[in-house]
Amino acid sequence: MKTRLTIEESLKLLPDAPGVYLMHDKNDEIIYIGKAKNLKKRVKSYFQKNHDSAKLIVMVPQITRFDFIITDSEVEALILESHLIKKHKPKYNVLLKDDKHFPWFLITEEQYPRIIVTRKADKKLQKGKYFGPYTNARAMYSTLELIKKMFPLKQCKTPRFKDRPCMYFQIGKCLGVCQKLTSPEDYKEVVKQVEMFLSGKQNELLSELKNQMELFAAKQEFEKAARYRDSYFDVMKAVGKQKVVSENTDINQDILGFARDNSIMSIALLKVRDGRLIAKEDFDIKLYDIHTPYEAIIAFIQEYYQLIDSSEIPKELLLSCEIEEDETKIIQEWLTLKKGSKVSLLTPNIDSHASLRMTMKHELVEMADKNAIASLESLKVSEMASLQNDWNEIGCYIQEKLNLPNFPNRIECFDISHIQGTNTVASMVVFINGKPYKSEYRKFKIRTLKEGQTDDFASMAEVIKRRYQKLLKDVSTDDKKQFFPDLIIVDGGKGQLSSALEALEELGLNNMPIVSIAKKFEEIYLPENSNPVIFPVNSKALFLFQQIRDEAHRFAVSYHRKLREKNAVKSILDEISSLQLSHKKILIEYFGDINGIMAANKSELSRVIGKTHGAKVYSFLHKSNNLK
Repeated sequence: MKTRLTIEESLKLLPDAPGVYLMHDKNDEIIYIGKAKNLKKRVKSYFQKNHDSAKLIVMVPQITRFDFIITDSEVEALILESHLIKKHKPKYNVLLKDDKHFPWFLITEEQYPRIIVTRKADKKLQKGKYFGPYTNARAMYSTLELIKKMFPLKQCKTPRFKDRPCMYFQIGKCLGVCQKLTSPEDYKEVVKQVEMFLSGKQNELLSELKNQMELFAAKQEFEKAARYRDSYFDVMKAVGKQKVVSENTDINQDILGFARDNSIMSIALLKVRDGRLIAKEDFDIKLYDIHTPYEAIIAFIQEYYQLIDSSEIPKELLLSCEIEEDETKIIQEWLTLKKGSKVSLLTPNIDSHASLRMTMKHELVEMADKNAIASLESLKVSEMASLQNDWNEIGCYIQEKLNLPNFPNRIECFDISHIQGTNTVASMVVFINGKPYKSEYRKFKIRTLKEGQTDDFASMAEVIKRRYQKLLKDVSTDDKKQFFPDLIIVDGGKGQLSSALEALEELGLNNMPIVSIAKKFEEIYLPENSNPVIFPVNSKALFLFQQIRDEAHRFAVSYHRKLREKNAVKSILDEISSLQLSHKKILIEYFGDINGIMAANKSELSRVIGKTHGAKVYSFLHKSNNLK
């Protein structure tokens, strides 16, 4: 029987070579797989220093042993790492949605190929050329219909009739290959055109169609020439709907943008081919709190470009986040090797000296980020809808997990907002049966702190006391069950929870269910319990708590910002002699903030508060020494 080495003994055997390492836990399960330029340096780093990374703080104590595989190069290590992650699915690696859920186009490998949709890009099962994956099935099927309209590919797997072609031939959507009405060579030309269309090579395709049209016209084969003419104009029409991002038709780029909210991350992939934006794909990733967007982007690049055909890899990959130099070099080398020509990886940063080309690239990355944000918001709406559909089950789970006396029909959450103690405010948001009730939201100015004094604990105690003191005063004993919450959530850790608990005890509300949620590891703290409650990262209960906490934070920050801007405007307008309080209020209400007032011209100001006062305000605000 082979003796298992200790970690210390294994570390001494590590080589100064590139490769892949596999971390095991006490159950001998693989919990993490990584690649390294130098196995000795990389693996030793896990065990020889204190870690700031949340992932490593949680993961390293669980490692009982590790294996490693030496490779000839960093690129080989990257490819092997990707394969092993897909095979073993370690819990501390970022795991993307299984590609079998995504539809692909497959141009089959047979004498007369067809184009079909498949859910698994497996060349062992179905031979042929794959295009994809596509995340929007509806858009993909629309593309399929367009292809069938433009290119007369074979539609049927087996002939419908023995001695005549079917209806598809009669309406011009098939060349009648079942009855040998076209040659294999002519059919291959059509297949080649479909491949060009799916690869985004529209300019090359249009040139090909035009040449074929002119060739058959010269031979006086007008029926074939007409078919190529129709395909030419159909492609022109499709290309005309695509956004032109560059007049340079040699530009072929993939642009990656991302957006994250707690455990949900959305990646938007924009595809530019021949200077035109031809497609957008959205990918959603479930992240553990220990994972960073950086790790997710790297994992996505490795998996996505491992899947697709080499012909679909662009010349340039633009990213919205910086990637470490060593990682960039490895990915570039790997993609270049797979494509067979140079591939560049770039994060476009702009300054006052940036070129027009770099500025345009930066704008594309911003566009990708905006698309990712839109996709993320859509995901959140879907998650909330799903949550509300399953509210009874989720509410029961929360009640059991937190040992609540009642079902959490009404949840109230509190947050504090300030900047270095200035304009300290608090917010309270209300969720009833998993839904936000904005009419019952409340905002508070903190009164007990001096301006500039920072004390989140005292602020939390004040707002809790004010909220429930008023409720005790206004609500009769019979109505308490209706208006008092089934659960109070405070944003923060044990300190905020203790302060809130003391305030409740002062009011005699000793049995009020209350918890706090700490941001770093999304831990739920209960009173008189030092160990936090951990909801599973993919649970709908945790998603609900995160949404409630984030809504309280948003409401507090928006109130704080509004108060700060209002105070800034008031202080500036107070310096204008003879400007009445009523005029100041009108200006603030009409223009919103100091920027709106500054942007207004003299006639706009005069129309709002009168000609004399408008001219005075305009003159004062546009003196260079008055507003900096």
